Amino acid sequence: MKVIVTGGAGFLGQKLASALLETKQFSFDKLVLIDVTQPVSPKNDPRVVCLALDLTNFEALDRVLDKECEIIFHLAAIVSGHAESDFDLGVRVNFDATRQILEIIRRKMLTTRLVFTSTVGVFGGYLPEVVTDYTYVTPQNSYGMAKAMCELLINDYSRRGYVDGRIVRLPAVSVRAGTANKAVTSFVSGIIREPLNGEEAICPVSSNLAIWLTSPYVVIKNIIHAATLPIGSLGPWRVVNLPGITVTVDEMISALRKVAGDEVVSLIRFEEDEAIKEMVNSFPIKFDNRRALNLGFSVDANFEDVIRAYIHYDLKKV
Repeated sequence: MKVIVTGGAGFLGQKLASALLETKQFSFDKLVLIDVTQPVSPKNDPRVVCLALDLTNFEALDRVLDKECEIIFHLAAIVSGHAESDFDLGVRVNFDATRQILEIIRRKMLTTRLVFTSTVGVFGGYLPEVVTDYTYVTPQNSYGMAKAMCELLINDYSRRGYVDGRIVRLPAVSVRAGTANKAVTSFVSGIIREPLNGEEAICPVSSNLAIWLTSPYVVIKNIIHAATLPIGSLGPWRVVNLPGITVTVDEMISALRKVAGDEVVSLIRFEEDEAIKEMVNSFPIKFDNRRALNLGFSVDANFEDVIRAYIHYDLKKV
């Protein structure tokens, strides 16, 4: 049995690979990490194969997807800010590559479970006070648009029996280790990560802005859990909003102060960016988690624990 992780060189891809090598929920002979740049194995494990591969290259992708491939974790994407600034690249990577994966699975008649990471950025515009898995999607950004199209495509391929799709919509993830990426929500990690590393952090939004988020550790657990759900458990709509917590920027900073003190918090300064504010303000902040929790997905207890987990697992380790 072969498991594939696309986006395997990224932060979440590496975290997922590491967790998969330790999981007892299913076994596999080979774990293939794919990214546009050569991934590295997070552990010294003979099961890991690392490939530099452009997912928009149909021929190369076709050689990798074979009858041994039973689970694909499709994480690869151009993040929100990058997709907004380069529309063509965003559509190619975030939509066309997903369609190619689905077409190869259909053409070769593979019995594949596809776990696709979508985003709460598929929501926008006029929304109800509380969003559910069945709330209509009206994305106000190109990243969310491509993800929403992929959701519909995977759902229909699943309905027709071509693939066993499981779609998980990720909240903003905090605290990401490493350096900032081009996601418009990158600041939700930066205002915690940089001060803890003794560096200045710039917050591009107001202190009262609220955001729906999850920790890397819980989201990886949930992504793996999606692959273990019994066939048919999602019903006719294969999309789940992953559980999260609603936290304002001010509450995030207060939690940081409690955990690390005033000196660390003093490294945060506000410099509002209207483009980021507009996009982030279009995201919903209140979700009904009951369906996800009933399906066995997990949720963070509070943001202080999220910060402590980053300090324990990732601070000074990258």
